[in-house]
Amino acid sequence: MGSPLDNLNGQQNWLNSQSKNVPRGPSSTCPVNRIWSEEVIDCWGNSDTLNLPGKKWLPISGRRPTSIKQLFDQEYVDVVLPLDKEKGITLEDFKLIKMHMASYISKLAQHVKVRQRVVATAVTYMRRVYTRKSMSEYDPRLVAPTCLYLASKAEESTVQAKLLVFYIRKIYSDEKYRYEIKDILEMEMKILEALDYYLVVYHPYRSLSQLLQDAGLNDISMTQLTWGVVNDTYKMDLALVHPPHLIALACIYIASVLREKDTTAWFEELRVDMNVVKNISMEILDFYENHRMIPDERFNAALNKLAFKP
Repeated sequence: MGSPLDNLNGQQNWLNSQSKNVPRGPSSTCPVNRIWSEEVIDCWGNSDTLNLPGKKWLPISGRRPTSIKQLFDQEYVDVVLPLDKEKGITLEDFKLIKMHMASYISKLAQHVKVRQRVVATAVTYMRRVYTRKSMSEYDPRLVAPTCLYLASKAEESTVQAKLLVFYIRKIYSDEKYRYEIKDILEMEMKILEALDYYLVVYHPYRSLSQLLQDAGLNDISMTQLTWGVVNDTYKMDLALVHPPHLIALACIYIASVLREKDTTAWFEELRVDMNVVKNISMEILDFYENHRMIPDERFNAALNKLAFKP
C-alpha cells in the first residue's frame, strides 16, 4: 500500500509558499478554545490528570529532560551513545535502524491483528528506550517485538509472546531476528526499567478527529489522508519532540495544501505557533521525499554493525 503522499514532486516548495499566507502568532479569538482549554485537555491527552498544556508539553531547552515523561529537544534525540559509536554506528545509521524497527513493529502487528494505536505506542516505547540505552546493549531486533508485546498490554489488546515468536519466525528467515519467548519476557523487564515504568503515551489521533470536525474537513478523503500521514509520523522521532496536537495540526496543514482546501482563516484563529506547525510539516515532507524508499540493504548494513548473534 502506497504512501498518502505518493505524488510529492514540488510539494515542499508549494507548502513553503502557501505557509507565507498563514499568520504566525496566536489570535485573541479562537473558536476551538475548548480543545486547548485546561478543562478539556482530554481532547488530545485522554487524561484527567494532566497539567496545563504549556507546562505539560514544554520541552526542556538546552538540556536532556530528567523524566521520560517530558518532551525532548531534537538535539538530544539525535544522540548516538558511545557504545554504538564504538561499533561504527553513525547518526544516519541510528535513524535508519529506528525507522526500520518501526516498520518491523507495523509488519508484525498486522500479523497479530492489533489496532494502529498499539503500533504507535510500541514505536514510541522503542524510540524512548534509545534516548537512554544503546543499541549495542538493547538489540533492536529484540526490542521491537518486545515493545509491541508491552504496548499490547498497556493498550488492553494483549498479544501472547508465543504468537509474536511464531510470526517472527514466519516473517524472517534471518537467525538474527529469531528470539525465544524467554528473551522477550526478559527484555520486557529491561524496557520497563528504561522507561521508568512510565507507559502512558499521548497520540495525535483523538485531537486529529476533533480538529478535522472543527475545521469542517472531516470528509472521507481528508480523514483518510490525514490519518495516513499521522501513521507515517511514527517513522520519525516527532512524538518525542512535539506535543500531539501540533503533530495533528501539521498533518491537517499538509493535507489541506495537497487537497487545495483553504484553511487560512481557520488557522488564523488557532492559538498555536504556526512556525512550529510549518516546521513539523516540512520535516514530514522531507521524510517522504528522502527517506521513504531506502532499500533494505542499507538498513541491513547498519544493523550488521551491531552483530549480536553469530
